[in-house]
Amino acid sequence: MKLAARAPADDGLFMPAEWEPHERCWMQWPSRGSVWGEHLPHAYQAYANVARAISRFEPVAMICRPHEAAAARLACGRGIEIVPIEIDDSWARDTGPTFVIDGKGGVAGVHWQFNAWGNAYQGYEQDAEVGAAMLEQLGMRRYAGPMIFEGGSISVDGYGTLLTTEECLLNDNRNPGLTRQQIEERVALFLGISRIVWLDQGLEDDETSGHVDMIACFAGRGRVLLHMPEDKSDPNFARMQENRARLEAARDAGGRKLEVIEVPQPRRNLRRSDGRRLCTSYINFYIANGGIVMPSFDDPNDEAAARIIGEAFPDREVVQVPALDIAVGGGVIHCITQQQPKGAPLSR
Repeated sequence: MKLAARAPADDGLFMPAEWEPHERCWMQWPSRGSVWGEHLPHAYQAYANVARAISRFEPVAMICRPHEAAAARLACGRGIEIVPIEIDDSWARDTGPTFVIDGKGGVAGVHWQFNAWGNAYQGYEQDAEVGAAMLEQLGMRRYAGPMIFEGGSISVDGYGTLLTTEECLLNDNRNPGLTRQQIEERVALFLGISRIVWLDQGLEDDETSGHVDMIACFAGRGRVLLHMPEDKSDPNFARMQENRARLEAARDAGGRKLEVIEVPQPRRNLRRSDGRRLCTSYINFYIANGGIVMPSFDDPNDEAAARIIGEAFPDREVVQVPALDIAVGGGVIHCITQQQPKGAPLSR
């Protein structure tokens, strides 16, 4: 496999929208005991349920520690490919590669630098290399992303527009030596982006420092789904109102105004054992071939959120999977999945 010295944009590659056809979905089996604690068995079941739901629509490959392969295979059942690779934990969106395409059937990957969300956790060396291991296994060209970056920090429309938050991408805990302009240039070159829409903050107590995939995503060209609390006294309400104002003032890469569709925040305000808020969001869903696999939280807004997201993707079947046991670990369904676009691996 060749490690490309150039940026993807130099070779005409770009990140496609998540609703474009997929070859497979990648996941990583829960591993870090210090994160999951006594919830780890519940996390196993929740991840397996997500994998099986997605496998109705497209192939799923589950990475796991080699010594846990038998247990993962038993929990996931037939139809889920088990891929033994050493990992530290289970957030494929952030530790896996970002796949880019040439628009002619070729696919490559960007392997970014990783520091566990601003050194929120220690012992992430294997997760920092899992993206490279995946691309090696696929025999796919690898571009070395020149900064610390996580897939959950962005959403793209496939036509040159990217959503992100200032709280995350400009945070000193990621790339303190880079200016805003330098970060924008790297994102543009490595994802084929021509316009960045900067939102302000993510959710309260989000340990990723404001990943956009908990609050907003593209649901088509010129259309954005936005997380929105119903309670105006909720700290997230002011944050999302600011983000809505920025979206309404923005234009996409084609000069279009953005249609903003609000998706309600779960009503239940759940807390972790240390008092921090448990981050739950319906925006954090996976777009599969012909389906949407989205979270439910045993919440009064589960049904309304499914209806709104289903209306945004009328050609896809909406499947809800209970996700509170995933949220305990710090994310939801989008966080634990990574789509590989359909196409042949580019090797040179």
